[in-house]
Amino acid sequence: MNESKRRSILKAVSWRIFASIDTFLIVWLIRGSVSTSSWIAGIESFTKVFLYYFHERLRNKVSWAKKN
Repeated sequence: MNESKRRSILKAVSWRIFASIDTFLIVWLIRGSVSTSSWIAGIESFTKVFLYYFHERLRNKVSWAKKN
């Protein structure tokens, strides 16, 4: 079963929200700076949502281990 592009986008965005909170907390614990944590989490959110989307679209083309 193929996923729609809209579903891939929504999965990418929802995952980035959770993952960015994780990144923010890790950087904040290590660096102790809210501004540094925010900057890093913001940048990685922007870039990784696109990477995740393209990863999902490529993965969607692979038929291995898919159930019909």
